[in-house]
Amino acid sequence: MEKITKIEGTIKIVDVLMGKGVKYFGFVNLYGCEIGDETKIGTFVEIQKGAKIGKRCKISSHTFICEGVEIEDEVFVGHNVTFINDNYPRSTNFDGSMQGEEDWVLLKTKIKRRASIGSSATILGGVTVGEGAIVGAGSVVTKDVPPNTIVAGCPAKIIRKLADDEI
Repeated sequence: MEKITKIEGTIKIVDVLMGKGVKYFGFVNLYGCEIGDETKIGTFVEIQKGAKIGKRCKISSHTFICEGVEIEDEVFVGHNVTFINDNYPRSTNFDGSMQGEEDWVLLKTKIKRRASIGSSATILGGVTVGEGAIVGAGSVVTKDVPPNTIVAGCPAKIIRKLADDEI
């Protein structure tokens, strides 16, 4: 991996570990993250510090990947997907002072190999989406998703297991 630091036009990349053959498009904001080989990142994507994206992933436009998210290899992330790393966010502490990094607990999220996340899904902090699982468009994932399972809805519920010929 190559460490890249540049700000160029509408693309901001700061302290990113970038694999070989990564493709990214205009209006992206990447900082302090890792991007694996041959991954594609669409327009208007933000990937924050400490996030890790595996090899040969597709991250579609308008997606937000926050600190604490780890996406393994060959994962598809649809358009406008939002990851959350704090299930109880607040602007201020009880005394009225602004919250800082020390005032909340980072919830880590893991998306396992070959999973697919449908457009406009929201993935709450602290969950794992299992290998080969599919999250339906518009779903709100509040708990772990088993491997090779389709979930959908708000909150996301198991629809069915994938058959062997669908994996």
